Amino acid sequence: MLGDSVVAMRWSVVLPVFNEADYLPRTLASLAAQDAPFRLILVDNGSTDGCIEDARRQIEAAGMTATILSEPRPGQVHALRRGLGEVATEFVAVCDADTLYPPHYLSAAMRLFDRHGPACVAACAWLAPERPGRLRRLARAAHRLGAARLMPRQNHTSGAAQTFRSAALAEAGSYDPAIWPYVLKDHEVMHRVLQRGRQAYAADLWCISSERRADRRKVRWTLAERLRYHFTPFARKTDFFHHWLGPRFAGRGQADTVLRDQSWTNAGAAA
Repeated sequence: MLGDSVVAMRWSVVLPVFNEADYLPRTLASLAAQDAPFRLILVDNGSTDGCIEDARRQIEAAGMTATILSEPRPGQVHALRRGLGEVATEFVAVCDADTLYPPHYLSAAMRLFDRHGPACVAACAWLAPERPGRLRRLARAAHRLGAARLMPRQNHTSGAAQTFRSAALAEAGSYDPAIWPYVLKDHEVMHRVLQRGRQAYAADLWCISSERRADRRKVRWTLAERLRYHFTPFARKTDFFHHWLGPRFAGRGQADTVLRDQSWTNAGAAA
């Protein structure tokens, strides 16, 4: 454990990592710059590229309060469950190792939780585009924030951009391979959490997720599945996930472990 002295803080950040030497340093630098105190829980999911050793040195140099754990079972869902089991703070942010978080990320989420009170169980960020462009950014924000207003009981963002009231996430069962071992686990877990309250979005709560994965066919749903998700009433969404979508993902081999396929590495080398 690094930074063993625990000060009163409201936030934990859970960061699962698998072979992210090219991206993790920037993510850690963005987290180190946060203007709200937090405890980092980094979970190594079997990395072999030296990124964890580098991360340890970077964390120590930045003076971050951090715990580095190991989860040998392959799959981000296992790493998330391991890390979330260590959370003892009021709020938790689930972050990705290839995502950049602005310095106000945690404080902006905290303002939403405080403004909306205990009934607010999740504060979610919209994903700003990695490529620059004011119009592109405005369009992305308008799309996500508009969708969240129109369909407030659905998920509209990536798991890299979700923050939770920790107690609500734990009561909902958290990330758990026994509940949902497939891709799109961020959508399924949000459905369970929203059975305990509501979510909030805001224009100033955003992050920048890497667009490095060119081929997402293995990790996404079809247009028909997405439309069915949108039009299924909230009261029927549990059946949608566990009796309809889950079996389809199982049949296509879309287990959570497909996220470990870093095909962009080879594509980048060939370019």
